Amino acid sequence: MSPETWALFVPAAFALNMYPGPNNVLAMTNGARYGFGTALLASAGRFPPFAGFVLGAAVGLGAALAASAEFFTAIKIAGAIYLVWLGLKMVLGGASDLTEAEGSSRLAALARREFLTAITNPKAMLVFTAFFAPFVDPTQPAFGQILQLGAAALALEAVAVALYAFAGSRLERFVRDARRLALVNRISGTALIVAGALLLFARRPAQA
Repeated sequence: MSPETWALFVPAAFALNMYPGPNNVLAMTNGARYGFGTALLASAGRFPPFAGFVLGAAVGLGAALAASAEFFTAIKIAGAIYLVWLGLKMVLGGASDLTEAEGSSRLAALARREFLTAITNPKAMLVFTAFFAPFVDPTQPAFGQILQLGAAALALEAVAVALYAFAGSRLERFVRDARRLALVNRISGTALIVAGALLLFARRPAQA
């Protein structure tokens, strides 16, 4: 791939990674509640699904998802239900959500949230598929190019996660008060509920 392609891809991909989607909302919330390190480690849960989406884009699964109304709808509904459930749990739980869990059990629970939030979002695979396409040289095999682009996108995702976790960690002192912590939970939970509702009404891309 040419330097010109990379010069276009990297800033565009980073802008996409920085979009405040459900996983990034979780990273910021975790940073505020549990600190930068815990939020960063918990974010590892999103990377297996994202890596799978990259591989899926390389082998054409994204196109299959876009073409199958039933497949898209099933994943979309599952993802919307999970986001709304998680959001309601955070809103109704106030300051108590995961505060009593300690150490590895808390980290595992946070990573599991990241994993489930990522894997139940069909739009993520479609974004990978649609976003990579303009940067692929049609005169060269697509598989290797998409893997390269995907590896770069995942590296940039790690940078974006770190920035969101760091931004959240700046609020850590603020949320030491139980009422403030409950407020952060309600705001974050509401954001996830809205994201779930938007996902539920997302449309499958029209086929040419």
